[in-house]
Amino acid sequence: MSDTPSDKIMPIMGHLRELRNVLIKCAIVLVITTLISLTFTTQILQFLIAPYGDILETIDPTENVTTYFRVALMSGAVLAMPFLVYFVWSFIAPGLETKERRYVRFIVPGATVLFILGVAFAWAVMLPAAIGFLSSFEPEIFKTSWRAAAYIPFVTSLMFWIGIAFELPLIVFFLAKLKIVTAAKLLSWWRFAIVGAAIIAALITPTVDPFNLALVMGPLVFLYFLSILMAKLAR
Repeated sequence: MSDTPSDKIMPIMGHLRELRNVLIKCAIVLVITTLISLTFTTQILQFLIAPYGDILETIDPTENVTTYFRVALMSGAVLAMPFLVYFVWSFIAPGLETKERRYVRFIVPGATVLFILGVAFAWAVMLPAAIGFLSSFEPEIFKTSWRAAAYIPFVTSLMFWIGIAFELPLIVFFLAKLKIVTAAKLLSWWRFAIVGAAIIAALITPTVDPFNLALVMGPLVFLYFLSILMAKLAR
């Protein structure tokens, strides 16, 4: 018997319902973690402005409030990340084989740990160098007095994207397990990877000087070659 249109539509509708449920769960968790973050957002703000070493200016009437809640939301997203990764994984897992599903034990904690390592690297290495350069650039001409609405997004976006970049080895390991990429193929693309790392570093780097560009590009190149090793281990 040939498939009727409804037979073909129902699986698609079922996937859409599952996707809706996953998005609802993600939203609920994000709301809960954001409410939790509100209890210590002041301490997070103090932590974020520590590299700058001074209080931030606000000009718009609502700038301090919007900045406060922006930090609370981003902190909530970081707290929710293990749950978000698990929910997304639970959505795609039914389409995988049994032996492939077992890697969820490594993906959820692995993604969380690598993200935290990336954020820590950005905080300890990149931010002091970048802020030191920006705050001391032509001091005879420019007086450094940064706004909260500019400084906080700058710091949080840099930490966030470096944290995401640190998850590259785990993503490649999983793709290699699915036979989508191989270590040999990745190795043959190393020239393109270096060019790509330079482009990404230029987009992420908050300054235009070669020092900070290399500061971002170096870890990206290292992560790519580490990903090749992970793909080889995934055989």
